[in-house]
Amino acid sequence: QVQLVESGGGLVQPGGSLRLSCAASGRTFSSSTMGWFRQAPGKERELVAAIRWSGGTTYYADSVKGRFTISRDNAKNTFYLQMNSLEPEDTAVYSCAAQPKYILAVNLVNPSTYDYWGQGTQVTVSS
Repeated sequence: QVQLVESGGGLVQPGGSLRLSCAASGRTFSSSTMGWFRQAPGKERELVAAIRWSGGTTYYADSVKGRFTISRDNAKNTFYLQMNSLEPEDTAVYSCAAQPKYILAVNLVNPSTYDYWGQGTQVTVSS
């Protein structure tokens, strides 16, 4: 079993920054893929970014490239989403997800690929 605990959401003005954290526990993650998804009202859940725990290869949605950075701290079993230059369109509930088994790159964007989820945290970008 895997537990994911998120922190770091909140209200920020356009152009501001936030960092989300997801602390993982319950098993080792050497072959895992970890992801950040978001869901805005009336929209489908979408992948924002993902990272391979081993090697650190990253993937980003086109809408956040150059603004968001996903990273991990192996020693703390924690991964992060640094969000800069936030826009009102980034407003959503952000959730971290984990899949201990290897995921093909083509399947990274599919929420059903991930077995474990955090509780979700609200990010609101507004002046």
